[in-house]
Amino acid sequence: MSGRGNTSPRGRTLSARELAMNVLTQVEQEGAYSNLLLNTALQKASLEKGDAGLATELVYGTISRLNTLDYFLDRFVKKGTAKLQPWVRALLRLSLYQIVYLDRIPEHAVVSEAVNLAKRRGHQGISGMVNGVLRNILRQKDELVVPDNLPAADRISLRHSHPKWLVERWIEQYGEDTAEAICEANNEPPAVSVRVNTTMISRDGMLEEMINSGLEAVPSQLSPYGIIVRSGGNMAHTDWYRDGMISIQDESSMLVAEAVHPAPGMRVLDCCAAPGGKTAHMGEIMKDEGSVIANDLHSHKQKLISEQAERLGLGSIMTVTGNALDLAKNYEPESFDRILLDAPCSGLGVIRRKPDLKWVKTPEDIQEIAKLQGELLQSVSGLVRPGGVLVYSTCTIEPGENEGTVAAFLADNPNFEVADDEAGSMSRALKNALPRGGGVQILPQHFHSDGFYIVRLRRLS
Repeated sequence: MSGRGNTSPRGRTLSARELAMNVLTQVEQEGAYSNLLLNTALQKASLEKGDAGLATELVYGTISRLNTLDYFLDRFVKKGTAKLQPWVRALLRLSLYQIVYLDRIPEHAVVSEAVNLAKRRGHQGISGMVNGVLRNILRQKDELVVPDNLPAADRISLRHSHPKWLVERWIEQYGEDTAEAICEANNEPPAVSVRVNTTMISRDGMLEEMINSGLEAVPSQLSPYGIIVRSGGNMAHTDWYRDGMISIQDESSMLVAEAVHPAPGMRVLDCCAAPGGKTAHMGEIMKDEGSVIANDLHSHKQKLISEQAERLGLGSIMTVTGNALDLAKNYEPESFDRILLDAPCSGLGVIRRKPDLKWVKTPEDIQEIAKLQGELLQSVSGLVRPGGVLVYSTCTIEPGENEGTVAAFLADNPNFEVADDEAGSMSRALKNALPRGGGVQILPQHFHSDGFYIVRLRRLS
């Protein structure tokens, strides 16, 4: 791989590994999300496709396997990885990641590139240390294993690279085997799935077009609107996407609009709508007849929803900006047929897409967000008409944010009950997923999709 194209301030070109090292260093020092920094770095660069792919793999892979890499490195770095300069630590981590987890890169190339980077960025002492550590690792590569006889939480934490507190929490909530399966699934690459805009084309028609164009694509088993694309590049760069025939969305997420079960002519409120995937899906299910009010806290996100609706040819979507807690003041009580509260959450169901999450979240974060979710649910519930349905969903697997929040709400609101699964989307998920609090809890291993919670609540009076 040439690694050419990303020019440094001195006019020198960066390799994929140097770009990855810079991003990883920034992530650690600034606490920024890796996807934002990586996207910015790749946009500034003009790396060849293979090099951009390698840089992406190194950034996400290294972050995903962070504590396992440090566990191994600490055996070979005399003072331990914590004492190293951040860029040196990032360089050793991404080099070890290639040695342990990537089998397509020759080991001598990994060492050689790391030493050259260390010489360029540091001094001879650092490059000598990097060379010594990596060559020592290669000599003892067979010993890079996590012992089987560790306590369960330690073993799972190190084998599958998750914080020990989170593993302990999942063991307590789901049992040891399920906790390990969650961690293992979180390290899989996410599938590429698209939702078909059925106001324009049927799923079968879209599948046929994709297959005729040489893509490897199969229908989703979870959503009747979904297609899994196993090869075919970035779907956002296709004419199908530009023309509004498809949207990029995870399979689990596609079940939410279905659970809302909006019909043509209904008045629907999406309380926390950005980036607008579920909003648009509801508009599509309604055949663009009726109205969907899409609220979000941030005005720049409101623009994203509007652009999405325009691309998909949906005129029924109206965007508004504001705090979801204020919606009850802005609209008449009992004025909506359907409400979707896709609540802000800890995001612990989407770790395979955002590996940073597992290292930055704390138990306190979960406690705080659960309190907000309860307040939001209580606040918007008065806007549902009697007989109407409120769908509560999150992209987390944390019981306190899911069935715990719903149970507390139902205890305080006897005029609400768990509603039937009219569209059948939740029943479909329950073939693998878990029934929880009258809803469904999808874990990442169930369908190799995002972890999600969905429940339907009907207002009685």
